[in-house]
Order: sequence, then structure tokens, then C-alpha cells
Amino acid sequence: MAGNSFGKVFRITSFGESHGPYVGVCIDGCPAGLKIDIDFIRKKLQQRRPGQSGLTTSRTEREDFQIISGVFEGISLGTPITILIPNEDTITKDYDQLKNIYRPSHADYTYDVKYGIRDHRGGGRSSARETVARVAAGAIAQMLLHTAGVVVFSYTRKIGKLELAVEPDSIGLKKIYTHDTRCPDLEMADKMSEYIREIKAQGDTVGGIIETIVTGMPAGLGEPVFDKLNADLGKGILSINACKGIEFGSGFKAAGFKGSEHNDIFINQDGDIKTTTNHSGGIQGGISNGMNLVFRAVFKPVSTIQKTQATLNINKEATDFIAGGRHDPCVIPRAVPIVEAMTSIVLADHLLRNKLSRIS
Repeated sequence: MAGNSFGKVFRITSFGESHGPYVGVCIDGCPAGLKIDIDFIRKKLQQRRPGQSGLTTSRTEREDFQIISGVFEGISLGTPITILIPNEDTITKDYDQLKNIYRPSHADYTYDVKYGIRDHRGGGRSSARETVARVAAGAIAQMLLHTAGVVVFSYTRKIGKLELAVEPDSIGLKKIYTHDTRCPDLEMADKMSEYIREIKAQGDTVGGIIETIVTGMPAGLGEPVFDKLNADLGKGILSINACKGIEFGSGFKAAGFKGSEHNDIFINQDGDIKTTTNHSGGIQGGISNGMNLVFRAVFKPVSTIQKTQATLNINKEATDFIAGGRHDPCVIPRAVPIVEAMTSIVLADHLLRNKLSRIS
């Protein structure tokens, strides 16, 4: 199976299946001399952990992890860093009924038609369980970014029709993880929480939008043609399970602007080049301009619902089924740290690539 690696200089390869003994990641290209904060990795894994609230799947994983290479006495060696995370709370029998059927909107059929074989236990490799590896790698990427003063904030912008009505800067981005919904507006967060619980009680699911703001962005990250910063971010974010779209800055609303309204005017701000607006979302010509990076990612409702559905079995015969297993009623709260991680991995890669782009 190809396509399990991402990045060019800071490059990750994830491995493992939902109900296998381990999932994990190998990180190649992390520079030597980086202090590896084990507690920070643990905190990030806990933010994504299943079973942490009534808004998530009841599958409970401690997310213990082991770094088996690339780190000595708490410092990166410049060699591949490999992290193993065990799967502990797997109930494989819950998925026995799925061995011979194709669940609507899942990867069951597409995996079968591509490979001629699939691991039906929890979705196997197609499961969002794989993303725990990305969060582990993203934590190390964030450590690297922090040395350059770059900080990534991802948060819940919308759940169903409930949307954050104020700018997050006005209420404090540091409040993101104080609520299970990962919405920094605690009043709206309570409404979102109640709505997710209602949807869960109905046996249904709901989607939403995650917004990301990156502060401390240096100008000059990104390549001007095929490896534009927004293109690489798009690939990274769209590779996350259930993500259906991404927009930067003004996004699709740009279609309603005139050029005279949409252009970001340059100004000299205490010797630094800034712009009066940020419709570009911090990226122009595929390269960061030093303003905050801003984008939004939309996630569909989780495909597994606790309702009777019509489908086909592997013999192309019509059948009805009710999904077993344990699943999230809304992916958004646990996807927030995943988006944060993938953003960090892309930025860490481009930060290191940028060091190679010119002779200083």
C-alpha cells in the first residue's frame, strides 16, 4: 500500500490498523538537538483520545506511547524517530457483521475494489485510529515550530448550524481546550455540546467546521509552483478522515468581492511589512507573507450511524443492517488536535525546506 508517507524534509510515515496491536509513526528529517518534551506529546495525545467525554466514542484508549528510536537523553539525534502506540480497547467481535457488507459512505467497497482484501475490524487502515500517529508526529513538529516562535491554534468554528459568531481573538484562543467541544466561546460551546448529545441520542451524527489560526508566521514559507504552502496544507488537511473541503482567508466568499475590496494593502508597521487586511489568509503566490495563517476545514457527519440502513453485501445483494461498534456522533472535537497536528507537520517541513532555499 503506497501513500503512507507525507512531507519532504520533515517526513512522516504512519503505520498500523484500528484493531492491530499497535499504530505508530516514523519521523525522518527532524534536526538533531531538539529537546523532546514527553509530557507535551502525552498532552496532545490526550486531547485526541477516544472516550474522554460523552461527545466521543466510548472506546477507551490510554494512549500510552513509546519512543523506540531517534531520541537520546531527551534530545533528538537527527536519526528517524519512531513512536509506538498500543491499541488496548478493541472489541473485534462488534465488527463481525461487517465482514461481508459494504457500509454506506465508508471505505469498505473502495478498499475491496482496489486491493481485493480489507481488514473489516474497525475499518482497518481506513479508520481514524490512524490519526493518533499524526498527532504524535505533530507534537514533535510543534516543538520545532516553537523554536521559531510559530504557534498553531485549531478550534471548533461550527457544529451543524451552530456557529461561533465572534472572532476567537476577542475571547482567547487559549480557552480552546477548556471545553469538550474545543470551542473557545464557552456559551456557544455549551449549546454545541447539548446539540451533539441530542444527535447522539437519535442514533445520528453531525458535521462541522474547524478553523485554524497560526501566529508568529515568518514570511517566505512555501514553494511557488506545485508545492505552494496552501497546496501542501490542502493535501495534508484533506487527508484527514471525513474532511471534505478547505478554504483560506476569505475563501469562497472571495467570489463576492471586487478586486479593489479584496486586495490586501501593504503597510510599513514599525519596520515590518504587514497588510491592512488578511483576505489572503497569510499566503500569497503560495508563499507565506508574514501575516497570520488562517484557514477553515469542513468535516462531514460520521458515516456510522445507529439507524437501520440499506446497503449491499459482497455478492451485490441488497441487505439491511445496523452498525455495531463504538463511534463518534461528531468528529469535530477530536479532529481539532488532528488538524493542528497536520498543520504543524506541513509548517515544520516548509520551515526546514526554507533553510535550504538560499545561501545566507
